[in-house]
Amino acid sequence: MKVEQLLYPENVDRARQVQIYLLKKLKLVPLPKPPRLLAAVDAAFTDELVLAAVCLFTFPGLELLEEQTGIEPVRFPYIPGFLSFREGPAIYQTMLKLSRKPDLLLIDGQGIAHPRRLGIATFLGIILKTPSVGCAKSHLVGDFRMPARTAGSYSELTHRGELVGYVVRSRTAVSPIFVSPGHLVNHQDSLNLVRQCLRGFRVPEPLRRAHQLTQKLKRDHK
Repeated sequence: MKVEQLLYPENVDRARQVQIYLLKKLKLVPLPKPPRLLAAVDAAFTDELVLAAVCLFTFPGLELLEEQTGIEPVRFPYIPGFLSFREGPAIYQTMLKLSRKPDLLLIDGQGIAHPRRLGIATFLGIILKTPSVGCAKSHLVGDFRMPARTAGSYSELTHRGELVGYVVRSRTAVSPIFVSPGHLVNHQDSLNLVRQCLRGFRVPEPLRRAHQLTQKLKRDHK
């Protein structure tokens, strides 16, 4: 399929076919080497617009190198399990603006911790042929035991008997985050990478910066 067909399905049935097609390309493998450039991705919405932000960082130093934003009209309805088609196009177009290709994508959303194993991190990782990790602030699918209250603690997230990610206490006594591999990365590397991006806040520092950018866009487009 062409990229346009993957990003802009005509209806839900077509979107489901795209998910089946992409899922066949999913690979969970160890990273061949640590990333040097990491792109953090976030999206926000108004009633009619999708607002995307991509921040490029060095890794592991997390020096901010570049920021890009993009705005697209909302083209796909809000349907749980299909949110990639709602925010994916704006993120994809914004990714193309980067002057350098990142070695890894850290995305605000789910990877394989998704009913059909195709959250936004997996969706974009496959389309962009880039290792990707999902880091979500809320639970979508799966069973888990709450990790200990201390920062750095984590527990396994399983769905239908399969490991799909981790529940990570990123800050002591604060609600956990949900980490899952997206594409071209395995579970352990996903967990390690997110933990290396923590800087004392609930959300990993690269995603926190990308979120600040989308919120600024949102204020500007009220």
